Amino acid sequence: MRDLEHARQMLALAHKDLKALRGMLDAEVFDDAIFGFHAQQTVEKSLKAWLSSAGIAYSKIHDLEELFMLLEKNGQHIPDHFNNLADLTDFAVQFRYELFDYFEAGLDRAETIDQVAKFSQYVEQIIVNAESEGENDDDDDKLN
Repeated sequence: MRDLEHARQMLALAHKDLKALRGMLDAEVFDDAIFGFHAQQTVEKSLKAWLSSAGIAYSKIHDLEELFMLLEKNGQHIPDHFNNLADLTDFAVQFRYELFDYFEAGLDRAETIDQVAKFSQYVEQIIVNAESEGENDDDDDKLN
């Protein structure tokens, strides 16, 4: 069963991480591991919002690839250009407790913010569509 209220709450939390991410453009102030963590969190919370809006149960996991696969397994289409966001999974736990040296050149922060923001907007539109479908269902119930 869809839980649009929970979906909205998760998306609001994702937006808070995205807001923090936008303030972390300066690599001299914010380490890549901290920046990457907030990027991962934005995507994870957006994915969980999507799952909730579709009525798909999920466990307490941080693996973005598993969350993407759960959506696909349940008939949700994910545009190909978002597939690379699963690479942010390592920032959830691994780089919080290990030194970060995964990308020699560092993260392209502007590109990461752009991709994460577009994904969050994509999920928001899914939720808006689900809410309008719910309103249409309510209207149908009133007619009967």
